[in-house]
Amino acid sequence: MIAPTLPWKRRLVGPTQTVARRKGWRCVVLLAVLPVVLSTPPDCLGQQQNIFLPVDSIEHLFRYGEMRVLQIRDTRFEGDRTQMAVLAFPETMALRVKWAAAPRGADSFNNRPRFEIAVYELQKLFLDEEDYVVPPTVVRAVTLAEYPMKDEVRTTFRGIESVVVLMQYWLSNVTSQDVYDKDRAKDDSLYARHLANLNILTYLVRHADANPGNFLISTAGNARVFAVDNGVSFGDISDRPDDWRKMRTDRLPQATVERLRGISEEDLHQALGVLAQFEVRDELLVQVEPTENLNPGRGVRREDDVVQFGLTTREIGRVHGRLQDLLEDIDEDKYEIF
Repeated sequence: MIAPTLPWKRRLVGPTQTVARRKGWRCVVLLAVLPVVLSTPPDCLGQQQNIFLPVDSIEHLFRYGEMRVLQIRDTRFEGDRTQMAVLAFPETMALRVKWAAAPRGADSFNNRPRFEIAVYELQKLFLDEEDYVVPPTVVRAVTLAEYPMKDEVRTTFRGIESVVVLMQYWLSNVTSQDVYDKDRAKDDSLYARHLANLNILTYLVRHADANPGNFLISTAGNARVFAVDNGVSFGDISDRPDDWRKMRTDRLPQATVERLRGISEEDLHQALGVLAQFEVRDELLVQVEPTENLNPGRGVRREDDVVQFGLTTREIGRVHGRLQDLLEDIDEDKYEIF
């Protein structure tokens, strides 16, 4: 399926209170015209408190949906490499996203879109949608001419007039305060389950960036926890806090453990080997469904008019090795299973 041309409208706005700091139900609702109005979503939408649409719908919209950028601003400070954008789609609510242009070559420290997607996709092998700990995360190609901040970005690949953008759903009703609470995990089984699921994922990917804001917890009473910045993973060395690289919890949910036991190395290659694929058409990138891995030894692959993103054989092998180590520790009764 080909991504349609995007009728971009640039609208830079000043710093505002982020969704992560708001309390109660809030989402962006598109009325007939601007401005964007923040309001309580109607009960008929039937969405959860943190993610208001089914994840497969969000993934499809982000990859292929006709959309307009209503607002975009730097996330933390002027010149930040990530932005918060408000995107309008036909016949649905407007959505907030974390927006990050890929670097030239699409693979540099703390800006590897393939790592972000891989962490998101890996969780699907052992978690159900309602337990996901990473919000929907995909890549999309935008033409340089249509890019909302084109004076501040370069094309991702030489000779191709497109910018690869990482897009991650912007969570609602979350905070960065008290994400990890060892005492709470002893008595609150719901929180302990979500915390363990998060920790298992961060351990498997060797997460190495525990800076404030990268991990969030729901304020809506459902005890969900999330990892929203996963670019420093899979063995990248950094001087940042790496609290989540190792197992921090000693209680693991039985259902998750059983699903972990069913994951083979082949499953990992199937899920993580080719994460996204584009074809070059008229000097532009067009997203297509993934095909056979062009070069398992490389993370960003170009062959003729095909571009692929994925984990390398070595990176996948290390994930499998950590999985086996965890299962061995479980079998040696190093964790309480509940």
